[in-house]
Amino acid sequence: MDQIKIGKFIASCRKEQGMTQAVLAEKLGISDRAVSKWETGRSMPDSGIMLELCDLLKINVNELLSGERIMAESYDKLAEENLLEMKREIEEKNRQMLRAEYLIVIPAVLAGIVLVLVSIFAQFSAWIRAALIVFAVAMIDAVAFIAVGIEQKAGYYACQKCGHRYVPTYWQTNLALHAGRTRYMKCPKCGKHSWQRKVLTKED
Repeated sequence: MDQIKIGKFIASCRKEQGMTQAVLAEKLGISDRAVSKWETGRSMPDSGIMLELCDLLKINVNELLSGERIMAESYDKLAEENLLEMKREIEEKNRQMLRAEYLIVIPAVLAGIVLVLVSIFAQFSAWIRAALIVFAVAMIDAVAFIAVGIEQKAGYYACQKCGHRYVPTYWQTNLALHAGRTRYMKCPKCGKHSWQRKVLTKED
């Protein structure tokens, strides 16, 4: 999506409605800095306030995401294009989150192993060795909790029994048996347990 184009369109529609950035921000319950970021193309409105924003600007969501007024005959085609673009952006965001998981976990685990090896082979007193081991274990545990949170939020798990794709709770994800990013969990739709693989999208 062309954020610059969308930002200029938001600014134009806001002015058509006779609102300043501050007034629009107040109506939406956000800061005028957020509106400024939209209008300069540095960020996009959150999905949670898109409908309210469109209502205030007298446009629809499809026009907002297109960055222009849409004629009736072009509406369906642009709606489909916008949906596909949003799907691609969500997939890419999920991919980046899962990459970040590796970037966090691998260095932390390696650092933890190094600390344990140092505590074993270096000539330290017993309490320093114990402190190094405790610190290494605590660091790996903390990073593991963060990594599970990233994995849980990025994408969906696909039930191998019925194909349903869903986002489990943090603790369902954390406590499940797992092999890599495949976890043994109960599907909320069919109620059956299976090894559920991580997927990036809600549909195939």
